[in-house]
Amino acid sequence: MKVTKKDCQNLPNALSLEWLETNGRGGFASGTIAGANTRRYHAILLTARKPPSERFVLVNQLEEWLEINDHVIPLSTNLYPGAVHPAGYQHCTGFSSDPWPSWTFDCHGVALRREIVMVHGCDLVIVRWMVLGKKKIRATLRVRPKLTGRDYHATHHENSILSTEAKVETGIVCWSLYPDVPQVRAVHSGTYRYAPEWYRRVQFPIEQQRGLYAEEDWWSPGEFTFTLEAGSSQTLAVTSEEQVERLGVTDLVKQEQTRRKQLKQTAPTVDALAGTLWCAAEAYMSQRGDQQTVIGGYPWFTDWGRDTFISLPGLCLVTGRLDLAWQVIAAFAAHVSEGMVPNRFPDVGEQPEYNSIDASLWFIHAIERYLAASEDEVSVRETAWRAVKQILDGYRRGTRYGIRMDGDGLIVGGVPGVQLTWMDAKVGDRVVTPRHGKPVEIQALWIRALEVGETLARRFGETDYAVHCETDRRSAIASFRKRFWYEAGGYLYDVIDGPEGDDPSFRPNQLYALSLVDELVPRDRSQQILQLIAQQLLTPVGLRTLSPYDPRYCGRYEGGVGERDGAYHQGTVWPFLLGAFVTAWIKVYGTSKAVRRQARGFLDGIEAHLNDACLGQVSEIFDGDAPHSARGCFAQAWSVAEPLRVLIEDLGIQVKSQKIVGKQVPAPRHKKSVGRSTRPTKDKDVAKRRRRT
Repeated sequence: MKVTKKDCQNLPNALSLEWLETNGRGGFASGTIAGANTRRYHAILLTARKPPSERFVLVNQLEEWLEINDHVIPLSTNLYPGAVHPAGYQHCTGFSSDPWPSWTFDCHGVALRREIVMVHGCDLVIVRWMVLGKKKIRATLRVRPKLTGRDYHATHHENSILSTEAKVETGIVCWSLYPDVPQVRAVHSGTYRYAPEWYRRVQFPIEQQRGLYAEEDWWSPGEFTFTLEAGSSQTLAVTSEEQVERLGVTDLVKQEQTRRKQLKQTAPTVDALAGTLWCAAEAYMSQRGDQQTVIGGYPWFTDWGRDTFISLPGLCLVTGRLDLAWQVIAAFAAHVSEGMVPNRFPDVGEQPEYNSIDASLWFIHAIERYLAASEDEVSVRETAWRAVKQILDGYRRGTRYGIRMDGDGLIVGGVPGVQLTWMDAKVGDRVVTPRHGKPVEIQALWIRALEVGETLARRFGETDYAVHCETDRRSAIASFRKRFWYEAGGYLYDVIDGPEGDDPSFRPNQLYALSLVDELVPRDRSQQILQLIAQQLLTPVGLRTLSPYDPRYCGRYEGGVGERDGAYHQGTVWPFLLGAFVTAWIKVYGTSKAVRRQARGFLDGIEAHLNDACLGQVSEIFDGDAPHSARGCFAQAWSVAEPLRVLIEDLGIQVKSQKIVGKQVPAPRHKKSVGRSTRPTKDKDVAKRRRRT
């Protein structure tokens, strides 16, 4: 992803374009190509003390100035009330995200490159500067780190508690700002001068748009000075790692460059969107203990059960990351409770939350998909099969929040004040889309889970259990066919048997009845549903969550917390739903070249979006009304995973074989595809909400 000089020097545009670096441990670096932080989550060094949780912003920004031929040129940019200072963006001549964020500057006729590299597997960010060209030149670079040492949901303000002491050694400076916050270490190739200053009232315009507190104070301990000459580079590495003496910055940069090159070489080349999403997918894999998990989205999510298992086929299975997929499955299997997998692992010191009706069913689906891709029957039988039976049996006899199999074989659930499906927004005590009763996609997932249970039981020699699953499945299918068709509208009810009866709201959830199970909806009705969805819900960047003809429809996702949460599933567009839509389209209309070409066209807006927000990533949501502005998380796991999955599985994009655990494993293809204080104080409202967008 490249940005031209014209766009880099257009401040509104440059502030709207973001970059993201991740380390596979829940830490990340992010910002705008203008250099100014527009969110509280933007930072040079943001680490997860207990990956992927307990995140801290340690280094918010670096302020940089180049002195050359008696001229002083700023490279960085900051926003203050009514002022932009410095204005380094005015000297930027280009930006590239490949292989990592890189800027070029025109510094009074001298070309300078600045790079930011986050090293995979380390809480370490390397910033490197180099003069381009062969002209002999000698310049001085001054760099001021801006520090806070706060929870990543919080904001920071000037105070007398912050420790201003530093431990200074040759090439290393260490700061311990607060007793309960990780230390910051700087490994540098220049000189350091102690010169503390507070930078007050830094503005975060995105937080202001979100109705949140939008300014904070940064502390700068001093200044680094580097000498730059043509043909050489200078570096500053910031880290929370303790063994800094083992860091060889040059070697780390080379290793990271090689790693990224290898990743890019494995990506599909016949489709540009597939290739970009392939590389983007890696950002969401993260360490949790000694296993792997999936980050739901950046900048504010950690791992969520529902998001994880909807995303797993696209992130791991079609990309050949089978070992990582299994680690994720095994990690969640260990936490099954009362027939449910966790829907959320909290940020800090709390028990897992079991508040989802669908996460456990997506978990079962992911297990079947993993087995089909890996043929790893031993692991599934020894570890996952028990979890599958616990979930099926738990849903049969009943579990939390009234979730149970009803007498008609369908799954019912819901209690007042609790949101259980993926449409889970809540404003105060009001659940915006409660969907209590029997939601349509839950029935499709349940029927699919029973099919998986039957198949695995027969495979593992448990005939009685297989018959039990088959019987329940047939009962559920018959009840679904009898109850869910809404004749007056020509589509499926969104929920039946709710507190107020059957709900005919026209929403995209019915797609899963088409994409997950073959027998639920006849072909003619499936075509009718798809045409209505294409007319009312489909946009260039995803599907609306409610028909624009519905009086409850909200076409803009904006305003304060209450306004935004109220619009979250009432018309707001979600790109991950394109996965189920494309899968259903291919199932219903066939696999001819013309149909595939038409289905590929549904993803064109996602391809264009890769250059619009966080470069190379896909946003969480978009406005329901044109021009469909990007909102929410600037990079979302299932927004990347589901389009990638359908490109490879349903549209036939060819991929290279992946070397996984010592053997060649081709990317899987499946017939049954899925749609698949003065001290830092935590903003509790931010930290605790399900979707803090």
